[in-house]
This record gives sequence, C-alpha cells and structure tokens, in this order.
Amino acid sequence: MAMHRTARVCLGLLCLALLGGGLFAWWPADEPSAPPVAVIGPVSRATPFVRSMQDTLPDGNLQTLAAGAASGASGPLAYGELKRLFDYYLSAVGEQSIETITLQIRGELDRRLPPEQAKKAQRLLGLYIEFKRELVRLESQPQLVGNGLQAIRGRFNAMQDVRAKYFSAEETQGMFGFEDAYDMDAIARLEVDQNPALNAEQKKQQLAALDASMPEHLRKERDATSMVVRLEQQAQDLRAKGGSEDDVYRMRAKELDPQAAARLADVDREEAAWKSRISRYLEERSKLLQSQSNASESERQASLAQLQQNSFSETERPRLVAYE
Repeated sequence: MAMHRTARVCLGLLCLALLGGGLFAWWPADEPSAPPVAVIGPVSRATPFVRSMQDTLPDGNLQTLAAGAASGASGPLAYGELKRLFDYYLSAVGEQSIETITLQIRGELDRRLPPEQAKKAQRLLGLYIEFKRELVRLESQPQLVGNGLQAIRGRFNAMQDVRAKYFSAEETQGMFGFEDAYDMDAIARLEVDQNPALNAEQKKQQLAALDASMPEHLRKERDATSMVVRLEQQAQDLRAKGGSEDDVYRMRAKELDPQAAARLADVDREEAAWKSRISRYLEERSKLLQSQSNASESERQASLAQLQQNSFSETERPRLVAYE
C-alpha cells in the first residue's frame, strides 16, 4: 500500500525548531538552481526517486491546478498543492543534490501541467528554493536560536518577512496559510504555558478556550499528529517492557492497518541500521583523531574524508554534519 510522504516533510514550528539542524543542516546554500529540462517520465513505485521514498506517492494534487488552468484561474488551493509537491521531493535533500531534485520537480511540472501553468509553477519553484536558502541564512542570527518562546516567535516573524520578499499575498496565503494558522495556535499555547502570571487552573481554562476556537481543519491535523506521537510512545513502552517487534507490529496494525504497520516496521529497521552505522563511524572517527593528534590539519581532514568515503555513499555523506 503506497503512502503519501507528508509525515516526512518539515513544516511549521517543527521546521523552525530544527533550523540549524536536521534538513537544513546539509542544504547547500550556494548551489546553483538547475535549468528547465525536458519531460521526465512518470513516478514508478518500483523505482522511487530515492530509496526512502519507496512505497510512497508524491504529495500535491496537480489536477487541481490543471483544472484551474482550464477555467482560467488558479486559486490558493493550487498553490498549496504545488508546495506539497515541492516539499515531497525536497525532503530528499541529503540523498540527492538540490540540482537533481530540482530537475525532478521541473520534469513533474512539465509532464503533469498545461504549458502555461507549468511555466508559472516553474517560476514558483525557483522562488521557493531561493526562499529555502534564505531560511538557512537565518541560522547566523543568534537571537533566533533556541526553543524558548521569544526565539520561536522571532523565527516565525523572520520567516514571514523572508516570504514577503519572494511571494505575493495570494501565493503566501495559498502556500503557507494552513501552517501559519497552525503555528500561531502553537505559539498561543506556548504563551499560556510559559506565562508565570497564570496558575494551573487559569492555564487550563485558557487552553480550553483555544481548543474551543480551533478551526476544524486544524483540529483534524492536531489529532492526526497526536495519534502518531501516541503510537510511537506505545511502541517505546512495549519495547521497554520486553515486547518484541512482532508485538509492536500487531499494536500498530490494530490502530492503523497491516500495510501501514509493515511500512512503519521497515522504517524502524532502516533507522536502526542507520543509527548503527553512525555509531560505528563516530567511534572510528574518534579513534582516528586520537591516533593523528600530532598530524597536520590537512592530513587529518584527508583521513576523515577517506573514512567517510569508505563508510557512506556520496548521497549519504552530506548528512554526517548533523552528527559530528
């Protein structure tokens, strides 16, 4: 059963909290954008764009935008669908270069959209990638670092200022309106939680008021996120009590379905294998640095580069910066 890749995409406050690590840690800020290319063939489930996309389908319903072209208009929903498609492929940063990812997206747009709409979408893609690069440059601002309320609010405001440089009001609403509403709700809850002037009962009342005023589409998103967190906690609890991976599978299959449970089991195995490789690499790296403590900097860097080449593929190596 193929699943959409939405859960892998970094959105909203989560994205802001990870600014300086995670996805953006290996985003090459100065890599040139790729030129438009000819049509690329349809996505094949048997041959995913990158290995981690196996058994997934691209996010973004481009039929919405194509329908808009037929009627002579493209509304906010179309912009949102385009952003979801962009984010689906950009989540492969670290497995493929920005240039290769850009080529893939451009091919998808040319293949799936009428020429006039494809041209507009290509322009939006170029702006979106430049916007992402500028988000990376926010890392240099120390006042935006951290998970405190002031830093989070500062990142949110800074991100909106950056958007205004690249997108129109209509594009911004269509691409970011939902996650902005989600982020503002999250900030409001954080403000309540961290307000020293409120006692526990007052905080409870204000949080309940936020719950009551939450739009239905936000409520559904929150509930879906809560379910993912709850299932992961249940899996950790099962393992801590001596439960087997089969026990974890059965629990997930009961809550979701057998296909989704099987996919999550695959993800668990991939993550465990990756962590094991990283652990071995860091141990070997530490030993290498100790053994070459008297060597020159260039010699140490050459040895480290050789260790990385022996341990990881070309597309995996950029991810190591997040662990060193």
